[in-house]
Amino acid sequence: MRTSTGVSPHRLRSPRAPHSARAPPPQICSFHAATLPTKIIAVKHKGKATQAALKLIFWSLVALLVVTAVGILAALVGTFITAIAGILFAVWVLFALFCLWFFRDPNPSVPLDAQVIVAPAHGKVDMVDETEETDFMGGPCRRISIFLSVIEVHVQKAPVAGSIMHLKHTPGRFMSALKQESAAHNENLLVGFDSNEQPGEKIAVRLIAGVLARRIVPWIAPGDEVARGERISLIQFGSRVDTYLPLTTRLCVKPGDKVRGGETVIATRV
Repeated sequence: MRTSTGVSPHRLRSPRAPHSARAPPPQICSFHAATLPTKIIAVKHKGKATQAALKLIFWSLVALLVVTAVGILAALVGTFITAIAGILFAVWVLFALFCLWFFRDPNPSVPLDAQVIVAPAHGKVDMVDETEETDFMGGPCRRISIFLSVIEVHVQKAPVAGSIMHLKHTPGRFMSALKQESAAHNENLLVGFDSNEQPGEKIAVRLIAGVLARRIVPWIAPGDEVARGERISLIQFGSRVDTYLPLTTRLCVKPGDKVRGGETVIATRV
């Protein structure tokens, strides 16, 4: 069959190139890494990330052990406290009862005789003498010193009815109140009374701190009016109370006598 040009269709096709003239197929790069030359390079900071991880692991372990130990200890303490809770409660009850007893404050049976002077404190008379008291008494006077042991009532009472005319705190040492010289060296509070029972009469009470009794708590102030046997102060634990009286009074106690604050007559007016 021929075309309009008179050429056979087989002759219109391009002639095939010889096999040797064809384009070569694309080359594929293939190799084994082991066949390439290598070099180990020392890199800075190598291993620091591992160190950070190990540090975090270590401290987390420490925290876990601490929490575990605290939990175990808390459990043991809780078990122990639970076991002795009854004993602790009993000890607290005994302590509460002791405090109520120690700070007891019985009402005194105050003598009605206007010519008597009563003891300002519970305790034992361990010194009776004459001395000089210049701060309030203004010179020579009689002194009755009362020692308060730890088991005594520690609330002090007014020895006479009258006005509080003097209140002087003197810092000092804290010697044992058992020593009579503690009155001259220990911290103390001097209370001066202007008696309503005997015009112009002055009576003073010195509250003396001790080794344990380091707190004197006055309940009165200058100008206050007090009745005989009225509460005037508190000294905690063992201490000493000195009473200064005019030379004209007649003493009714001696060393070794036990007295009760607000009740026991220690002197009378002549």
